[in-house]
Amino acid sequence: MALFLLVTHGSDGDVLPFVSLGAALVRAGHRAVLLTHAPYREAAARAGLGFEPIDGEDAFERVLADTPHLLGGTRARLGWDAFYRRNGMFEQIAAECRTLRRLHSPGETVLVGRHTSAVSVRFTAELLGAPAAWVALAPTQLMAAPVAAHLYGTELADGLQAVRAGLGQPPIRDWRAWFAASDAEIGLWPSWFDAAGTRSPARTSLTGFPLPDGTADALGARQAGPTDAPGTLRGGPADGPADVFGGAFAPGVRPVLATGGTGRMLDPDYYPALVAAAAETGLPTLLVVRHRDLLPASLPGNLRWSPGLSFAAAVPRAAAVVHHGGIGTTARVLASGTPQVLMADGIDRPDNAARLARWGLARTVPAARWRTADLPAAVRAAASDHGYRARARAVAGLPDPHGAQDAAADRLVRLLDRTETAAPDGSVRDRLRDLPPRDLERIRARLRLRLDRPATAAPADLPATATPVTGPAPADRPATAIPQQATARTARRAGDAPDGLLLGVER
Repeated sequence: MALFLLVTHGSDGDVLPFVSLGAALVRAGHRAVLLTHAPYREAAARAGLGFEPIDGEDAFERVLADTPHLLGGTRARLGWDAFYRRNGMFEQIAAECRTLRRLHSPGETVLVGRHTSAVSVRFTAELLGAPAAWVALAPTQLMAAPVAAHLYGTELADGLQAVRAGLGQPPIRDWRAWFAASDAEIGLWPSWFDAAGTRSPARTSLTGFPLPDGTADALGARQAGPTDAPGTLRGGPADGPADVFGGAFAPGVRPVLATGGTGRMLDPDYYPALVAAAAETGLPTLLVVRHRDLLPASLPGNLRWSPGLSFAAAVPRAAAVVHHGGIGTTARVLASGTPQVLMADGIDRPDNAARLARWGLARTVPAARWRTADLPAAVRAAASDHGYRARARAVAGLPDPHGAQDAAADRLVRLLDRTETAAPDGSVRDRLRDLPPRDLERIRARLRLRLDRPATAAPADLPATATPVTGPAPADRPATAIPQQATARTARRAGDAPDGLLLGVER
């Protein structure tokens, strides 16, 4: 029985895939512990995972509220170093490293981190000589790795190097080589999606889209209940699977579902524009928004609001889904065969939208057109698109609730078989000679990192970073918000650090 330590940061689209990946590892007979935000404790427990919170619930919400300031188009835009120091991110990385070291069991542990953000996984793996894997949730995480490497080596260099110094590790001289030196790189999307845009590196194992909402509920999820006041729903259990909208609409009505995910990293006009377009269509619409303050105070008569519901149950019964283009929502809607309209802006979303559009599987409306007739027209067209399900099945096939998670789990389990002694029929030199150039470069990168290590033993107790901070202790600090995805459009808009290098790929 192996032990898998899983680290991720963000909102549902970043966390729930790790919950379902952990569940797949547990089904295979292993142990898994999830290190992530405090609100996901119950989801981890239901999936049979151990849980280590990396923040408190209040701290988690404070960071979410701060993330819109990282978008390039906002007037109060923060720099990354300022954001990290303001929210105690460097201290959070050091605390994660201490937790990973405490939980690590030599010879039977694999460290698994969300690509780009979970640097604690890679730092600790270097320290302990343990196998480590990156898990990427969307293609842009891989596309933007060189940009993230540049940012880590410039704007964030002092803070990250202080963390490494506290671990007894040397500075990283070549961040690009460091990114490429993991023991495995897993991409949670299918090959047809990969082929619709910039291809993933050859070293990436593609497993398909996970459907994690079948394993864990979304934050805020509850069945919609009866109307308390115009435009507002109170929570309450539905009468059955046919009533997934909790009596919000007349029997037989298939409403439009509209959402922006469970986070806050959205253009300030996202929800106002969405509400205006929904009102113009006149179609019965349910707004699934965890944070009510993101919506206008009053809603038109054809709109209802719910803080959350089961998308696995509700999406197949919706006429269409209008959303932000987060990878988790995109995958669920596609698997349900429900027409979708993407208001994609920032992070991985424009790239996700473009890949679906190339296969004819999404209508997309960029931010510059949200306030035009394009958005309500796209919603009406989607709601009457009765051929979408057949097109989706032709491209993506039938959904497999556990296929992607099981494939990723199998790839991780194989990392424990990396006791690479010389083969009986040839020397190590012969084996190296037969490797492809990409694999040789990865080996060179890993050797450079190992040669950079100090010869002295690591301290018995890992100290916190030397950078002084004020505020709550690390256990109550908000989670690491790490730069990640970039697209050409967002890079052009931001001017300095692309706004695509953001907190999370969202649900």
